[in-house]
Amino acid sequence: MSLLRRPYALLVVLFLLVIGCSAGAVQTSAPRGAAGPESSAAASPSPEPVRPREIPGLGPNTRAQIPDSARQAVVVTGEGPDANLSTAVLYTRDDPALGWRPEAGPWPAHNGMEGWTDFHMADDLRSPIGVYGLTDAGGRLADPGALLPYDEQSRFSVSGEGFFGEPLEGSFDYVVAINYNRIPGVTPLDRTRPLGEERGGGIWIHVDHGGPTQGCVSLPEERMRELLLILDPVKYPVIVMGDAAALGL
Repeated sequence: MSLLRRPYALLVVLFLLVIGCSAGAVQTSAPRGAAGPESSAAASPSPEPVRPREIPGLGPNTRAQIPDSARQAVVVTGEGPDANLSTAVLYTRDDPALGWRPEAGPWPAHNGMEGWTDFHMADDLRSPIGVYGLTDAGGRLADPGALLPYDEQSRFSVSGEGFFGEPLEGSFDYVVAINYNRIPGVTPLDRTRPLGEERGGGIWIHVDHGGPTQGCVSLPEERMRELLLILDPVKYPVIVMGDAAALGL
């Protein structure tokens, strides 16, 4: 009787071993399948889109005045509302999605003797605050290669002394007209004043003579030459000008 039971016992042992291995395989496969969704849920979030760079120091009101078409902006920031010293930086916006980047400067500059105003009047000796187009250039000297229309005229000659006794000669060797109270597309010498004579005019960027101006912005001669070579009418250049507090609004 013992000899007959041994094969039966061996079969029972083999059957249990097979069942045990199968059960173990089933149990280990379940956690592997559950790990997939958990890994997906823990994936890193998508990066935030890059925001276009803004021009430093400009508040929302000033930025809103810059036309969408403008791709160049000369930003002239005065030291204070009654100060005649300022700093100029040229910014470019070749790709609107990336925003503005500095291209040239900072350059030392002068503005009106009495500082800045948001309501310029003739002879107030203040520079007008705002955003204005830059469409026309000229000067006493030959065209250095300006991209803007350039009017070479001996009538750009000037003499006399500035507020601090400095000679004014050569101040208009190179000029860029600021489109305040003027008709764009004509020589800077044109005296048409759409807002009326009492609102002043003839506001230019011109060669610095070492002192404050009557309302213009002035830059060193080499910087004026550089500016004339960079300003491009197809980029609709503008000037953004005023004291730091006003531009920050």
